Amino acid sequence: MEKIIGYRGILSTAFTSVSTMVLILAGLHNGKISAQNPSAFNNSNSKGIFDQVKQIDAGVLNIGYVEAGPSNGQVIILLHGWPYDIRSFTEVIPKLAANKYRVLVPYLRGFGTTRFISNSTMRNGQQSALASDIIAFMDALHIQKAIIAGFDWGARTANIIAALWPERTRAMVSVSGYLIGSQQTGKMPIPPAAELQWWYQYYFATERGRAGYEKYRHDFAKLIWRLASPKWDFNDSTFDNSAASLDNPDHVDIVIHNYRWRLGLADGESMYDELEKKLAQAPVITIPTITMEGDANGAPHPDSNMYAEKFTGKYIHKLLTGGIGHNLPQEAPQAFADAITEADSLANMK
Repeated sequence: MEKIIGYRGILSTAFTSVSTMVLILAGLHNGKISAQNPSAFNNSNSKGIFDQVKQIDAGVLNIGYVEAGPSNGQVIILLHGWPYDIRSFTEVIPKLAANKYRVLVPYLRGFGTTRFISNSTMRNGQQSALASDIIAFMDALHIQKAIIAGFDWGARTANIIAALWPERTRAMVSVSGYLIGSQQTGKMPIPPAAELQWWYQYYFATERGRAGYEKYRHDFAKLIWRLASPKWDFNDSTFDNSAASLDNPDHVDIVIHNYRWRLGLADGESMYDELEKKLAQAPVITIPTITMEGDANGAPHPDSNMYAEKFTGKYIHKLLTGGIGHNLPQEAPQAFADAITEADSLANMK
């Protein structure tokens, strides 16, 4: 069940239903891309698409991604979180492609088939680096503007793109709202109960934590899945399919650096300093936005009342009830897909 608990702007309820699904894995004719022969996948899910991962050089990375829908459709970029992967959107992808959107789902740095082009590039997990990766991804595919939607690390990345590059963002869907942070705020203590939820961040701050995550990353990830989505009854196959993406050779370095950087325990790269200065000001987001939250999210997340004022354009907040946890796109794929379509409709309104 979905409950709308916040509203700003005008809602549009005129959505067009599509009775037949069109799922076309479209190859791009510009840029350096490698891919297997594309094939359509069945109407009930998008499992087949994950056998058709493409690769493209973008910035400092060779990014792995999957694509569905018509090549001339409105572009949607879906961004996963940690410790998840692109399979969080297994059921979302065909729903959007059926509505004739061009859906792109990249692996973030440190996940899946995404690799650094140079061995000498710093394995940097800071927030502005991940956002810059997606801008480079869009540039490589010659995409000027896209709807961007994500959760966890993906939501933060979407927030940053919307805040710093609003001209590149048509609309946004963000699970858990406004997640832009800074090293300054990361150094400030929070109440003990809230600190407890971040136990893994402090674990990762130690060399024992790095070694432990390196040795037990799959066990660690499964624990996070259970804590973050306590009412989601996922099976071993669902977990194992995603956990394979954590075997990326840069994964541990990226994750450890990400959480240490947040606490000011690790330096970033100077090339991102100007971006981080802007983000430290907690910039508002002006593009049409829908934020979402599950009523059973066991991961650390802000209350929606704390961030509503950060969205100054057309804005809606939705609370999903019924035991929906942190991995909202995989636990409530229809609601997530519908929110993207609705955000697109907000962008169409004057």
